[in-house]
Amino acid sequence: MPRATNDDLVLIALGANLPSDVGGPRETCEAALAMMGDRGITVDRRSRWYRSAPVPASSQPWFVNGVVSVATALAADALLARLLDIEICLGRARGVRWAARVIDLDLLAYRGMVCATPVLELPHPRLHERAFVLLPLADVAPAWRHPVLGRTVAALIEDLPSDRSVETLG
Repeated sequence: MPRATNDDLVLIALGANLPSDVGGPRETCEAALAMMGDRGITVDRRSRWYRSAPVPASSQPWFVNGVVSVATALAADALLARLLDIEICLGRARGVRWAARVIDLDLLAYRGMVCATPVLELPHPRLHERAFVLLPLADVAPAWRHPVLGRTVAALIEDLPSDRSVETLG
């Protein structure tokens, strides 16, 4: 099977640290994956689940995080709208930035696109700084290269501070 290139990959990060109506954070992330399939978003590859400390550091609960590679005919802005709809369906209410949340779905990368609009910024503007994104991303797309920085996932992970608080879940 040929390796996917940046021009092929659509990458989505999942995270949650509060329970929802469907269960704990891990169950909520699983429910989000199931809901993607009902909305024209097919999960091709998925990472292991990770547990991570909140960023920025706070007393809120730790997060469950993962990354998926998906196939979709949706344009980037339409895909983002569907992801936001899934968040709402699972009980996400946006308010204070960095607050605890029942679900967070971030469009990390879309087929190598680089853009910055008031609604959509690709690649995700902070993905290269976040161990809780890069470690699961390495599970899904180890050959992925940041389209702006030109660095591989492995190189970005090497640049992370050594005090990252991320661990795999069984």
